[in-house]
Amino acid sequence: MGIFDSIKKAIFGEAKADTVATSTSAPAPAAVVPPSGTSTAPASSPGETPVGQTTANIGTAPGSAASQQVDVAPILDKAVKDSGQQLNWKTSIVDLLKALKIDSSLTARKELAQELGYTGDTNDSATMNVWLHKAVIKKLSENGGKVPADLLD
Repeated sequence: MGIFDSIKKAIFGEAKADTVATSTSAPAPAAVVPPSGTSTAPASSPGETPVGQTTANIGTAPGSAASQQVDVAPILDKAVKDSGQQLNWKTSIVDLLKALKIDSSLTARKELAQELGYTGDTNDSATMNVWLHKAVIKKLSENGGKVPADLLD
């Protein structure tokens, strides 16, 4: 498993744990029963959504990854709080990795840079770190993460 996969697992795995905890403690929604004499037939025009359904839940389980994005900010904020350190995951790749308890050493960051396709000089760690942070945030967004708009280019 690559370093980005570890980042994704740490963030999205936390979101799944929260979803499972929420869904197991919340009562199931009541079934909708139409009044007698009414039809539950699909919408009249081809391509329309059947009555009572939205396109977001057709073919997906409620709460599944396909029907909602994972909100990255609260998960990372919680990870920072749980770390007991003053970390700024919004600007620092090192802090983001530390918050997730992932190796933040220069060697690990060079490996992550290679994994994500960095073409610059890995000996210029300041430039590489800025690029890495942007690349990780962008890749989280591309993989179903909802990230703050101000962190995307």
